[in-house]
Amino acid sequence: MVDQMFGSKGWTPERVDSLAGKIFVITGTTAGTGFEAARFLASKNAKVIMLNRNPEKATRVQECLEKEIGPNADFTNIQMDLSILQSVRVAATKILKIAPRIDALICNAAIAQVPKHRITVDGFECHIGTNYYGHFVLCSSLFERIEQSKGRIVVVSSLGYKMGLRTIQFDDINWEKSYKPNPVYCHSKLAQMMMAYELQDRIKAANKFSKAYVCHPGASATSLISTSGGALINFIWSLMKLSPFVQSAEKGAYSQIMCATEENLEQRAFYGPTGPMEAVGPVGAGTLETYAFEKKVMSKLWEVTEQITDSRWDV
Repeated sequence: MVDQMFGSKGWTPERVDSLAGKIFVITGTTAGTGFEAARFLASKNAKVIMLNRNPEKATRVQECLEKEIGPNADFTNIQMDLSILQSVRVAATKILKIAPRIDALICNAAIAQVPKHRITVDGFECHIGTNYYGHFVLCSSLFERIEQSKGRIVVVSSLGYKMGLRTIQFDDINWEKSYKPNPVYCHSKLAQMMMAYELQDRIKAANKFSKAYVCHPGASATSLISTSGGALINFIWSLMKLSPFVQSAEKGAYSQIMCATEENLEQRAFYGPTGPMEAVGPVGAGTLETYAFEKKVMSKLWEVTEQITDSRWDV
């Protein structure tokens, strides 16, 4: 399926003009699609605030990008561990001190396929704690500044949301009874999507100006699985990356860059590759399953998340 809004070639970065004066905040920029998004946005004269867990690696990446882009590169690195809510809150406070506006917050960082059940310091299953709760707290902490800027929240989810339970497991949200790496990862990505779609509804009801978009990178050659997955899934993924159904991390970043910069996008959509299996190919609006925005589940998840994280998010 090809989204006709952008023609047969889909959305491409050539559509982006100068971004001078704009500020973008991105989680997870030391590799993969987050790295590619940061590099592209900075090359268009935007200020990019990069949030990463490993400060040494982040510094090396920043130095590399500054050398590549040149003297106009404008990067700021802030240490943040999404799996630790206090770390997220501290990072948000630092961002608000240096960013008079936020044109887009790109929720890109994630962990995947952790082989054994692991609990964060806050007591959460690590996938949902990192991928979902961490981003929820970050978004809620920065939302007022994003709204003032008429900015955007871009949630980078995954096609994997179709491979899990297709709803939220409220009765065992920490997966203590039946932990399996892939279903739990898929569960966390569906939760992220529901956060964004519920946010859309709340923004509309409040007559506010910010926007929320959901996208995915398709099957992209990133280090996501290799950094957190087990040996078997890493071996399988290493073979898959040799196939024509896996694209570069640079192309995998197109959808998040599009959602952060393109005007007149439909919000209730799922953006990413539209070629074979929606894993590769031209970028546009792909298939969005209705259970991803089931209202009763979305609303309950929002309320439960506020309680669990002790983060009131009044839109």
